Formats: sequence, C-alpha cells, structure tokens
Amino acid sequence: MYVIGVDVSKAKLDCGLIVELDPMKRRQKVVSNDAQGWVKLVDWACQSAHCAPEQLKIVLEPTSSYHEGVAHYAHDRGARVWIVNPKQVRDFAKGLGLRSKTDALDCLVLAQFGLKGRTVDWIPAPLPVRQLQALLRRMEDVEKTLQAEFNRVEAATAAQAPEPVMQSLEKSVEFFKQERKRLNEQIDQHIDGHPDLKSDYELLRSIPAVGPCSARVMLVKLRARQFENAAQASAFMGLRPVYWESGSSVRKLPRMGPHGERLARRILYMAALTAMRTNPDARALYERLVRGGKKPMLALCAVMRKLVHICFGVLKHQRPYEPQIASST
Repeated sequence: MYVIGVDVSKAKLDCGLIVELDPMKRRQKVVSNDAQGWVKLVDWACQSAHCAPEQLKIVLEPTSSYHEGVAHYAHDRGARVWIVNPKQVRDFAKGLGLRSKTDALDCLVLAQFGLKGRTVDWIPAPLPVRQLQALLRRMEDVEKTLQAEFNRVEAATAAQAPEPVMQSLEKSVEFFKQERKRLNEQIDQHIDGHPDLKSDYELLRSIPAVGPCSARVMLVKLRARQFENAAQASAFMGLRPVYWESGSSVRKLPRMGPHGERLARRILYMAALTAMRTNPDARALYERLVRGGKKPMLALCAVMRKLVHICFGVLKHQRPYEPQIASST
C-alpha cells in the first residue's frame, strides 16, 4: 500500500505521498478541494507510485464537512480511506518531535501515521443514513439559532428596545419555530419512508428513557460508522473513562475525556437522568456504583455508557429491549 496524507481545508487539499520507505522518499502536491481536484489527487498518486487506486491508502482528518467529498470519491475509486482523530495525530506528531504545524507538514505527518498507526477503514454510511444525518445537523443549527434569538429577545426586553427591534426579533423567532416544526416533520417522513431506518428507530424507542430525539441521534451515530462492538461505540462518543496512575503516589480519579460526539453526549446526558427513574438496568447500575463510593456524576457517566451499550445491542441483535433486572414497580 502507498500512503497519502491529506490535510483538508475549505479551498484546497495538501497531499503528501510516501513513495519509498528506506530511504523515505516523499512527494507533495496541492489540489483544489472540488471534484476536479479529487480526480487530480488520485491520478497524481497513481502516476507517482505507479500503482492502481486499490493500492492507495488515503489518511485524512475530519474537517467540518469539507473532507467528505474527497473521502467518498477516493472510496468509490477503490482506495482505502482512513478518517483519523485529530488529537491522536497531533500527539503522534509531538512524539516525532515536531513542534511546528503547517498544512505542508501536516499532510506528511498524516502519511507517516498511516504507516505506523492503527485504525479501521472508513466505509461510507448508506445514503438514507447520510440524508438523515444532514437533516439532524440542520435541526441542531436551527435550534441553536432559535435559542440565540430567545436570548436576544430577553436582552432587548430588559433594555426596553424600540418597537421595530422587538417586531424584528418576534418575526425571527416565529420563522425559526416554523422551520423547526417543518424539519421535525421531514425527519419523521424520512424515517417512515425507509423500512430499515423505521425498524431500527422502533427498536431504539423500545428502550426506556430513549425518546424520539435520543433515538434519532443514536440511530445516526450507530449506523453512520462500522463499530465492531459496543465498547468502540462508547469510546467514539467519548464515554470511556480515562485513568491517570503512576507508581504509588499518582492516583487521579477516573474522568471522561474531553473528546467525543458533543451532540450524542448531550442527548445521552438527558436520557441518563430519565433512565435512572425508568430503566431498571440503568437504575441498578447507578445505585450500585454510588453505594460503592463512586461520585454521583461518575455514576451518571456510567449510565450514559450503559445506554450506548443497550442501544448497540438492540440494533445488533434486532430485538426489542428486555431488562436484565426486573423492575421494582
């Protein structure tokens, strides 16, 4: 395999190709981040390495949505694609003794990570899942904007803003309310229109504390990537504890890492609060950890992780949720 590191930005792609290992020979090229640039990238790599697209491994970092086009094109051409964690790559660069960070340097670091690092090949999600993911992203943007408008209304009211300002804010709030309602209807129609999505959605809804919003988000997060097990899914969402111990003197409390899917973590936090009342398995886990001396917040994070495992399980086995512990109610 010939490894190409691709540093993605909005307008261009900085590409670094490792042609030979001993001694290491590298070639670099900058192409535009559009359909023509993607073609040039793969063709240039094949010509430089005298290989077929199937012998290429393209390593890149997720950059908003700007990496998706080149990733899909390279995968369709037959190349292996790795989409790697930026924090992991940055730590790898520090391990190489690199202090500077430039686009030209980053693409070479990505290429070297592709030689030495480990991760699974990226596989595009089915089209209905990608469409649902786009709808949920738009819904999140609308809800954030609507909350910002609510905050502006409060500030304007407190400042006794003139009537034209208040009218403008009221119109804006009403518009985004209608937009949120319309998107909700479109999301429901999209799920109902695809039997696989609808079946998985109903399986997730069979879990106590997993409501409509939680089921939508978990459906996308668990179907958009290929997870081998539930532990991988919970780690992807940033819910695996981080330990910091050394010798007999350094014993920091386990904590959740700062990385992971923010939307999923926020949704799971609210679901975990409900699960402690309605889900017997989650409630039993929380009570056992608290009795064992764990901090309530750490126990709540364990409940969040438990919910991910349950969601993964019902989708994997295609069976509705069945409590492991009988409910006391």
